[in-house]
Amino acid sequence: MIGLKRGVVRVVEHDPGWSALFARERVTLQQRLADLVTDIQHVGSTAVPDLLAKPILDIAMAIPALDLIPDIAEKLTEICYIYHGDTGEDGGHLFVKDSEPDTCTVHLHVVEISDRQWANYLAFRQALREDETLRNRYAEIKLDLARRYANDRESYTSAKDEFIRGALDQIVNGQPPFSNPPAGHPSARR
Repeated sequence: MIGLKRGVVRVVEHDPGWSALFARERVTLQQRLADLVTDIQHVGSTAVPDLLAKPILDIAMAIPALDLIPDIAEKLTEICYIYHGDTGEDGGHLFVKDSEPDTCTVHLHVVEISDRQWANYLAFRQALREDETLRNRYAEIKLDLARRYANDRESYTSAKDEFIRGALDQIVNGQPPFSNPPAGHPSARR
C-alpha cells in the first residue's frame, strides 16, 4: 500500500512491492523526460528492505543543469506531478504526486548531478542497506518521532534531519555511521 494523507505521519513495515512501484514510475519518468535526466534512483526509507517507512516513494532525479527545471516542471505537470518549489539544501526541487486529493504517493527530488545532495541520497541509502545498526537506530528514531508528531509531518521531517546529517558526516569521513556519535545525538544517549 502506498499513499499517505498530507500532514499525517505514519510509519509502516517495509513492503517489497515498493521497488516494483518505483520501477514503473521510473519508466514513466524516463519516457516523459528522456534526455533531460541523467539518472533516477529510488531513495529514502521505502528503498531500504527491513526499514520502517512512511508509505510514500522518495525518488531522486539527477539533471545536468538547473536551467532545465522549467521544462521538467511542464512535462511533470502533464503526468500529475505538482511542483512545490526549490527546497534548497533540504531536498532540491520538490515535485509531489497524489493518488487522490491530499493523499501523497511520490516525493520526487530533482537536483543537479554535481550537487552534493545527489551523492548524499545515494550514500545514505547504501549505508542504511548495509548497516543493520544504523538501520535499527533510524527505525527507532522514526517510530518515536511518528508518535510525537503524528499530525505534523514538517516537524517529523525536521527532527529526523539531525540524525541523517550526523550519519552523512561520518559516512563522508569514511567512518561507520555513529561509531562515535556526536554529543547530544539520540544514539549517544544509549
